Amino acid sequence: MWVVHIPAIEERTGIAHSTLGSLLLLLAAGAIAGMQVSGPLADRFGSRRMVALSGTLLSVSVIGPGLASSAWQLGAALAVFGFGNGALDVAMNAQAVVAEQAYRRPIMSAFHGMFSIGGVVGSLVGAATLAAGWSPSVALAGSAVLGVVAVAVCTTRLLSAPARHTPGVHDAPGRGRFSRRVLTLGVLAFALMLAEGVANDWSALQVTDRLDTSGAVAALAFGAFSLTMTVGRFTADRVSAALGPVAVVRYGTLIAAAGMLLVVVSGWLPTTLTGWALFGLGLSGCVPQIFTAAGNLDGAAGANMSRVVGMGYIGFLAGPATIGWLTQLVPLTAAMVVPLVCALAAARFAGVLQVPSARSVPVPGNS
Repeated sequence: MWVVHIPAIEERTGIAHSTLGSLLLLLAAGAIAGMQVSGPLADRFGSRRMVALSGTLLSVSVIGPGLASSAWQLGAALAVFGFGNGALDVAMNAQAVVAEQAYRRPIMSAFHGMFSIGGVVGSLVGAATLAAGWSPSVALAGSAVLGVVAVAVCTTRLLSAPARHTPGVHDAPGRGRFSRRVLTLGVLAFALMLAEGVANDWSALQVTDRLDTSGAVAALAFGAFSLTMTVGRFTADRVSAALGPVAVVRYGTLIAAAGMLLVVVSGWLPTTLTGWALFGLGLSGCVPQIFTAAGNLDGAAGANMSRVVGMGYIGFLAGPATIGWLTQLVPLTAAMVVPLVCALAAARFAGVLQVPSARSVPVPGNS
């Protein structure tokens, strides 16, 4: 809902594109701060409470950008909004790990699939309110009310007890230690979310640049990527249950690499669209497996989650910027070698996900 109202909010505040770009960095900084705060607090007070608090904060704070009338007001509103968003990202993924452990089979990818559907629904509702002539302040206030109600209703169904780890299984001695495994999972999240960020921001432009198509046709590239990403998230749990998380990441990233290779070498629209579709399908189940692995490490699970999610989010932000810088040196399509290399590197180091899985851990009383 915030994203679809950006043009109207930019016009209302009278800021330039360059100023908006700088203000969006405040949103990103707020999100990273929220991620780092949320994890340790989830360890101390439970992910259920943190979901309630951060979800409420995020819902209420979305009103801020709609009310802003100047650059400094918008910057402050985005910093708070970003903080709530980052805090909820970590808290809800930590709660999802607890739910997955109680469920005793992989379900994390489906949660991320619902996240994708939420983005689609929000964009459609936002487009409808804009078409109806609603102001951003009214539309975002309505979103805030719905968000607060949804958090209040859903919190009653969340699990209050922290996840119970298998006795004797430890990632590293000491709670909260930034271990090699946590770092490796964070690097994997960075690489894969960097690749995802590139697809989000550059897929349509790559088609236009490479094939000289119209904007409407080029948009099919992002559509193909988004569609297969969503479908893949609702099927990856079955693959994980049958073959394990290592296979999901290893073979998924190889599929993604094959798709990006098609994008780089193709000069024909159907082949290029197929490449973007394969790229989305391959990536779809990977990040959820990484988050699950981080949440199942013994010790400070919330802190581990915040570190891995935070590193992934930095990659998501860095990817589009990296491609933009590279286009000063090479054509845009040639710069797509970066996400290709990221996918291949993730396939090489997928073995780090071979950790005690949630589905093998009994959680008495939570099922």
